[in-house]
Amino acid sequence: MSHADQAGAHELDRHQTDLAPGEEYGEEDIGKGIRGYLIGLALAVLLTLCSFAIVHTKVVWAPAVPVAILIFAIAQMGVHLVFFLHITTGPDNTNNVMALAFGVLFVVLVVGGSVWIMSNMNANMMPAMPHAAMPNSATPHQPMTQPMQH
Repeated sequence: MSHADQAGAHELDRHQTDLAPGEEYGEEDIGKGIRGYLIGLALAVLLTLCSFAIVHTKVVWAPAVPVAILIFAIAQMGVHLVFFLHITTGPDNTNNVMALAFGVLFVVLVVGGSVWIMSNMNANMMPAMPHAAMPNSATPHQPMTQPMQH
């Protein structure tokens, strides 16, 4: 295979891979990269405005507002990953995807473990003593008649 054939095969492989919007190679137009970033910015701003609009209007049923905000947050994370970090499913992004998955796993373990520990601590803490069980204290309906003795 000649050098020209190898370059042509490399050109075919490169265009058949999964590319993120705005991901460019050296010989391509820089305008495509800027256009990808501007599309990502527009989508991120739109998702942010939609999140604020849902909270401040009655468009969504009130108990469903947190779920809607969570959906917009996940969509915005996707926009950031694709348009700004250029994370795709292409074979050249395997290390990026694995690093992202490890980071997500680490955050889930740290946050989930912290919540679990705090929940167990809250359940296993000694309950507060009721007001009437405290020694030498006056109840709200009965003033203290005897002085406290030390």
